[in-house]
Amino acid sequence: MSASDAANPVNVTLPDGKVLTLGHGATGGDVAGAIGPGLAKAALAVEVDGKVWDILRPLEGDANLRIITRKDPEALELIRHDTAHVLAMAVQDLFPGTQITIGPNVEDGFFYDFVRPTPFTPDDLPKIEARMREIVRADLPTRREVWNRAEAIKHFEEIGETYKAEIIRDLPGSDVITVYYHGDWHDLCRGPHFSSTGKIGQGFKLMKIAGAYWRGDAKNAQLQRIYGTAWRDEKELDAYLKRLEEAEKRDHRRVGREMDLFHMQEEAVGQVFWHAKGYSLYRELENYIRRKLSWAGYDEVKTPLLLDRKLWEQSGHWDNYRKNMFVAEVDDEKKTLAVKPMNCPGHVLVFKQGTKSYRELPLRIAEFGSCHRYEPSGSLHGLMRVRGFVQDDAHIFCTHDQITSETTAFCRLLLDVYRDLGFEDVRVKLSTRPENRIGSDEIWDKAEKALADATTAAGLDFALNPGEGAFYGPKIEFVLRDSIGREWQCGTLQVDFNTADRLGATYIAEDGSKHPPVMLHRAVLGSMERFIGVLIEHYAGKFPLWLAPVQAVVTTIVSDADAYAGEIAAELKAAGLRVELDLRNEKINYKVREHSLAKVPYLLIVGRREAENRTLTVRRLGVEAQESLALTDAIPMLRADAVPPDLRRP
Repeated sequence: MSASDAANPVNVTLPDGKVLTLGHGATGGDVAGAIGPGLAKAALAVEVDGKVWDILRPLEGDANLRIITRKDPEALELIRHDTAHVLAMAVQDLFPGTQITIGPNVEDGFFYDFVRPTPFTPDDLPKIEARMREIVRADLPTRREVWNRAEAIKHFEEIGETYKAEIIRDLPGSDVITVYYHGDWHDLCRGPHFSSTGKIGQGFKLMKIAGAYWRGDAKNAQLQRIYGTAWRDEKELDAYLKRLEEAEKRDHRRVGREMDLFHMQEEAVGQVFWHAKGYSLYRELENYIRRKLSWAGYDEVKTPLLLDRKLWEQSGHWDNYRKNMFVAEVDDEKKTLAVKPMNCPGHVLVFKQGTKSYRELPLRIAEFGSCHRYEPSGSLHGLMRVRGFVQDDAHIFCTHDQITSETTAFCRLLLDVYRDLGFEDVRVKLSTRPENRIGSDEIWDKAEKALADATTAAGLDFALNPGEGAFYGPKIEFVLRDSIGREWQCGTLQVDFNTADRLGATYIAEDGSKHPPVMLHRAVLGSMERFIGVLIEHYAGKFPLWLAPVQAVVTTIVSDADAYAGEIAAELKAAGLRVELDLRNEKINYKVREHSLAKVPYLLIVGRREAENRTLTVRRLGVEAQESLALTDAIPMLRADAVPPDLRRP
């Protein structure tokens, strides 16, 4: 250590509390080396006082520091960010004159937007990817430079990167302008990055080409976007590609078409045409939730689809949600009506009918409410993102003292429902106040604390999701994991100290004074449409018997058994099962294959022998073996198997 370094030492506190003292100008790499040669080799970046830094960036003073290796979650983000840079390098190498704009990492991968007069084609992707692999193998060194703002703008304009120059002009004056070099190639970037391109590894693949607009605005220039995926190693990449392949097989749009469940078309953009089989599934799920709500003490109501604009202004939705609302003008009454995007204000109006006492609280009002929200056409995605949907919505009007008990009861209800529907792995996120919100900070402090305390009291661990609450209150979100490991945010509970008060709803307290009730906005499924989409993909259409649109098909081997097959189908229908009869003059193997593709849980096969003995051959979906049962045994077995889970319990 030189005399100057010794005079200005840097004290680094490690996660275990140990303090290392290094010389002035020490880097994260030096810290890793001081700990041990193994860690020095594995270190990819460092977290300095909560922010991720390059491993070679000099420390600026005493700091809390954590070494990031390939096993850490941050490493995956860095891999994807670095790979985006390598993509840009490869494109500019292969296609000189191409401008680069932005290239962030996204879920499961990254993209980069390019400006080029000639469109990319799918045939270009293998060439670009091959060049990327060469750049990674070259292990080019990375360095970070801080530039003067004016000089940076001038530089990028001179080399033809006008979009980069525009980005710099629009950055806040307090921002530091940093440029990262990988070898001789460089890009405007905040970083951080690995110390060399070789640290990325070979676990990446280019996926597709898409269009995009500069800054996401359709009025601006159109860009070309290349998407890719990147992982820690090739094993993780292969696993991801297999998940994609499996997800493609399970795509609810594909399965829905094969099973004749629903369709969508241009005459009703973002809205669902439920076919008979799909609506059977829909009603079975709705009836199940309705029973659960009834047992949990909810009163079901039905509120109007159209409500006066004044109500939405009073509730705060008009100012905070107008862009997502459909409106209808009534000329003769000179009124503007809004098609409801949610049920909350309507439920407040129900609550306000008559005087309410504290003795009547909590009051739980539920509705399968038909809602409509404007979603841009580019964001629509089958059942997962629609404009018209039905929420399994409810609002609990309660006192502050009842928040914890009601939250606990709701969490118990929700987790019970998810287990019944086949989801055991559920995570919880607590979303706090957004920038655009109604209500004072004092009210938000109170609401956030109440929700956090209630969630803890319910025995649930949660992760914070800062700034993602509703405009009227914080919320907890329930994220479930499906059978192939994907996560879906479905249920939610929101604590609202604002809406009831804004709409003039009150109850009479024990001392005779009036108080606005606390509103707990809650949904278990979220929307019926989206949750059915999740169910379709979770089960790949192979639903448990109680949910299956068609629970059994009775089919014949020979026409001599037609009458007996009809008798079986009639008895099964009388027992409450959803049954179809297949008497077509087709080979039995053809029928078995067709009904298997349609995901029918039970295929009941009869021929001459079965008709004579009053038996049937039972073939279960996904099971090669089949069994012969007496009709008197088969019907009660199927009836018992088809009972919904909530009705099976004593």
